[in-house]
Amino acid sequence: MSFEELMSIEVTSVSKRPEKLSEAASALQIITQEDIYRSGATNLPEALSLSPNLQVAKYNSYAWVISARGFNNVFSNKLLVMIDGRTVYSPLFAGVYWDAQSVPLQDIDRIEIISGPGATLWGANAVNGVINIITKKAKDTQGLYVSVAGGNYLRDQVSTRYGGRIGSSIKYRVYLQRNDMDPTLKANGQDNADNWNLNQGGLRMDYDAGGRDKISFQANFEGGTEHTKPGPSSFDEQDVMAQWAHIFSNQSDLQLQAYYDRSWRRDLPSTINDQIQTYDIDLQHHFRLGKSNDLLWGGEYRLMQDNSQNTTTFVGFLPARRNLQLYNFFVQDEIKLVPDLFKLTLGTKLLNDIYTGFEWQPSARLTWTPTQQQTVWAAVSRAVRTPSRIDVDYHIPTYPVPPSTQNVGGGPNFVSEKLIAYELGYRVQTSQEVSLSLAAFYNIYDDLYSVEVVPNTKTYLIQNGMKGNSQGFELSALWQVFDNWRLRGGYTFFHKNISDKPGHSFDTTFEGTDPRHQALLQSMFDLSKYFQLDLTGRYVSSRPLSIAAGVPAVAAYSNLDIRLAWHPGKLEFSVVGQNIVNPNHVEFASNRIPRNIYGKIALTF
Repeated sequence: MSFEELMSIEVTSVSKRPEKLSEAASALQIITQEDIYRSGATNLPEALSLSPNLQVAKYNSYAWVISARGFNNVFSNKLLVMIDGRTVYSPLFAGVYWDAQSVPLQDIDRIEIISGPGATLWGANAVNGVINIITKKAKDTQGLYVSVAGGNYLRDQVSTRYGGRIGSSIKYRVYLQRNDMDPTLKANGQDNADNWNLNQGGLRMDYDAGGRDKISFQANFEGGTEHTKPGPSSFDEQDVMAQWAHIFSNQSDLQLQAYYDRSWRRDLPSTINDQIQTYDIDLQHHFRLGKSNDLLWGGEYRLMQDNSQNTTTFVGFLPARRNLQLYNFFVQDEIKLVPDLFKLTLGTKLLNDIYTGFEWQPSARLTWTPTQQQTVWAAVSRAVRTPSRIDVDYHIPTYPVPPSTQNVGGGPNFVSEKLIAYELGYRVQTSQEVSLSLAAFYNIYDDLYSVEVVPNTKTYLIQNGMKGNSQGFELSALWQVFDNWRLRGGYTFFHKNISDKPGHSFDTTFEGTDPRHQALLQSMFDLSKYFQLDLTGRYVSSRPLSIAAGVPAVAAYSNLDIRLAWHPGKLEFSVVGQNIVNPNHVEFASNRIPRNIYGKIALTF
């Protein structure tokens, strides 16, 4: 894409309707298909690490911890993640099983990443950020694609996709993919028992006859095995989704989406077998009211049926079965105060879940566009992280024990974690080749998660015993140095202060071990018509010790990925080196991430 095309990308995550990236009133980052392709990323978390406003750390061979604006731990639960509008977080802990989110990278159109609350439109969990992974339409993936990759850490990766058409109105694609990853390393250089594999497949069909209606259908399945102690863990997942869009006029449109998702996991050593079935239906209607008001309203109903069975008497969820229902309704009005200069966006979402009842999440955003190349915005928002099963229903052990034994109980009175966020941002295109974006924030949190001992007992109870604040800023830039050389990257500063609320006592580092400084620089250089040389450098400052979470301190590290590719026509031959300058480094906890050298052959026709 040209620099002008990048600046004119239409995004949908900020206001749930298309708008130019350069005009979006949010701390928004875009990872394009070219960014992913030129980085040599092998999976979705590696692709997300290309965003300077995300904290992405590899925990072991199959697990990652990912968050925005802090609270980065194994239960990162303040980030909403969607794939084509389908929410993928688990109601067990309100986080994401990243090993099960293996979107074929060649089918991603773009990834939109919002730092800060997006709860007015998206609802629960959109507290510190929103990740919206948008895949290509079937019409953009016609023909055959085959790729084979393998190396010393990425043992093998095979992917194939075919796109075709039925008549002139229906386009489709089908795909299959297989991944095998070797284990990470221990401090003594020996292998950890965490190698894993994943099989995945699916299809997409789009109907578009050029009229007022568009229909899309998707179905995916995946399953894998992870080597854990004392034995292998396994998982499988299936999902189907349908979307319908109807255009009433150039000032009004309607969208309806429904999906079903089933996931099953057998995790060791926790000995929990868990099956979750999710049913979701979402409706939104957009229309203009007069010349100054652009209205959007909608609602959603979600039913999550969880069946969690533990195979021992040491850990589990009570009750084992629970139906989790969630309702929400939102409305947003974009008001043009002064055309092409000032606009005010007001909105709120009313949400109801079974644990805490009704929650409201309002937001106000003011945008000033002094020139076509500049956008200044400010926002204040309220967001909540609704309780998950691990907050209320988690118990160790699940049966009566002698009084001398310590145990943990879910918090029957646990309430939603709350955030008030203040943001200020500036986006500018300084020339035909350079664009900059700066966002500063100050967040105030209340009723944060804690685990505290009940007085005069040996029982620990999950409570809302902490509060705090965080502040920082995020800088990103894009520079088209020459026609054949592009640079993109950014820097993030983050600091938080967490303290016990009166009458509570807990180790505050449990709420995430976050690096204070983080920097990224990606270089995409065309050596000639057929050769590409790409570099991606990262720096992450140290992480503190978390005694309560059992996570050791992590030293600062920097690293470099290199990709060299030759693509004569429809063929591509590439060699990728990851973790070149700092192999066997630690990103989270204590597992060491090895250097990864792999080769790849891809064919498209």
